[in-house]
Amino acid sequence: MAGPAPLDEYPIHQTPLSMARVGTSDRNFYDRSYFNAHDRDGGTLLVTGLGVYPNLGVTDAYLAVRRGDEVRSVRFSDALGERSLDMRVGDYRIEVIEPLQKLRLVCESADLACDLTWTGAFPTVQEQPHLILNGNRPIIDASRFAQVGSWEGALHVADSEITVDPAVWTGTRDRSWGIRPVGESEPPGRAAAEPSGGFWWLYVPLRFEEFAIVVIVQEEPHGRRTLNDAVRVWPDGRVEQLGWPRVHIEYRSGTRIPVGARLDLTTPDGKPLEVEITAGIGMPLHVGCGYGGDPDWLHGQWKGRGWSESRLYDLTDPAVAGRIPYGVIDHVAHARCGSAEGWGLFEHASIGRHDPSGFADWGSVAP
Repeated sequence: MAGPAPLDEYPIHQTPLSMARVGTSDRNFYDRSYFNAHDRDGGTLLVTGLGVYPNLGVTDAYLAVRRGDEVRSVRFSDALGERSLDMRVGDYRIEVIEPLQKLRLVCESADLACDLTWTGAFPTVQEQPHLILNGNRPIIDASRFAQVGSWEGALHVADSEITVDPAVWTGTRDRSWGIRPVGESEPPGRAAAEPSGGFWWLYVPLRFEEFAIVVIVQEEPHGRRTLNDAVRVWPDGRVEQLGWPRVHIEYRSGTRIPVGARLDLTTPDGKPLEVEITAGIGMPLHVGCGYGGDPDWLHGQWKGRGWSESRLYDLTDPAVAGRIPYGVIDHVAHARCGSAEGWGLFEHASIGRHDPSGFADWGSVAP
């Protein structure tokens, strides 16, 4: 039986268990932070995060920076000890300065280092539950909150030192927990013989001067929408629902790489609200960041105690470029909503069949 954990000292329990355990035996339970940061001009894009996998006994973190056609990535993994308020693995740590508002992110690797402070520009927003079923089994069943904000501090990439000015550097973050595929692959079983045929996902948190907009859309191959969430967040914490987004994506010819998009939203009083987006520099999350499809390292994998690794990826290398389309890609987003200018994230994946986009199979691309 798991003994008391440091978190048990706090009145935060939600099950009749010690905080050393979670309320499910599912091996895929996870608890993770994600952040991105960019300088708006497309010169530098940073993606990073830390995760805890209680039923796998693993904790890990990563930091990846894209500049030009190169992605430099550092990863850390270790055995999960006592669950506590200390979010640290290897040379990476996250400090909560003011919950839901201000955090500090530190990485002290020789090849890639940072000391950055996040400040939320608007209150966090709770998203709709994320659920994907494989037959009757949930393979994703998670809660998540999101926030847009700014960064301040310093970033060291190889021999370059970059001053991170909050007047320029912006980004988004999320905290999610629940069930999703993590760690070593499970036996494929029926899912391999009867695959869904495709995956289509859109996540767009945007920061404007007077408000934030967060849009999430997830669709099955024939177009049925399994997640629909569109809100506008105001400085006083009001959350305004923006209806059923109609999504129009422009892809680069011969690819499924987005270059722009239009989101047709609807305010509660029935008026249209249009958001125009230009997609900038992108980070494939399965190239150095450990997300699904990354052949080098996946979140929750057991790599032994005190493991770390530094990698440099050339995105023009055919061995790397050939797998970029088959995963989620995070793009810097430059947006317009009426007269308001905004920045944020355009995260998208279109893999396999998606009838609304005219993609019939895994090899289909835009004309």
